[in-house]
Amino acid sequence: MNEIQQSRKTNLFIILGSIFLTNAILAEIIGVKIFSGEKTLGFEPVNWTFFGEYVLDFNLTAGAVIWPIVFITTDIINEYFGKKGVRKISFITAGLIAYVFVIISLVTVLVPADFWLEVNAQTPDGSGFNIDYAFNTIFRQGLGIIIGSLTAFLLGQLIDVFVFQKLRAVTGPKMIWLRATGSTLVSQFIDSFVVLGIAFYVFGNWSISQIIAVGMINYIYKFTVAVLLTPLLYVGHGMIDRYLGKDLAEKMAKEASADRSFL
Repeated sequence: MNEIQQSRKTNLFIILGSIFLTNAILAEIIGVKIFSGEKTLGFEPVNWTFFGEYVLDFNLTAGAVIWPIVFITTDIINEYFGKKGVRKISFITAGLIAYVFVIISLVTVLVPADFWLEVNAQTPDGSGFNIDYAFNTIFRQGLGIIIGSLTAFLLGQLIDVFVFQKLRAVTGPKMIWLRATGSTLVSQFIDSFVVLGIAFYVFGNWSISQIIAVGMINYIYKFTVAVLLTPLLYVGHGMIDRYLGKDLAEKMAKEASADRSFL
């Protein structure tokens, strides 16, 4: 591999890793907001009843909006850099997510300045407002959610890379959609229930029926998005192949499938 090819390979991993890392961390931070999928699209809540007792709508975390970008990036990294590449960026990201939570926890205990509280003491309609309380409520998450998120993230990534490579061994360089979608569907099924189980069953007070019901809604969303984003996966592959050049792209994909690829 000449110097230009090595430079392009390194640049590609940096770009993909940066996209992966940024969106994974951002999804964790904004995930505290729960939004109504139906009302956002202008529909009334579906009010589905699960197990005869639990009414559920399409309410999702805001982090779910950008999480599909992580799906696509994971599969592309897997395609060109193999299991080692995905594992490396996954563990780095998990460590940085933990770092973010630690810093946020420290910042929320800082005593707010009086003038900051005063100038933000009212909402536009004149109602009283405590900006320090709002800040802490939005950014600070419970220990259960943090542990659940990190565990589900790492487990999902490791399962995704395993299934992806198993499917690639069967399909070869063809049928990108099958290994990308297949690995995402398996890994996100696990992810959807692990994070809820740890955060709200082990550390919370949710029932098993609530965990299953909410997990199903999350998985339905991820399943649908994974299928809809398949064309973007091909677009991404096309752009990368043109950037790397046909020979280098094929060489990297071959090394990745043989688990011999990395920088």
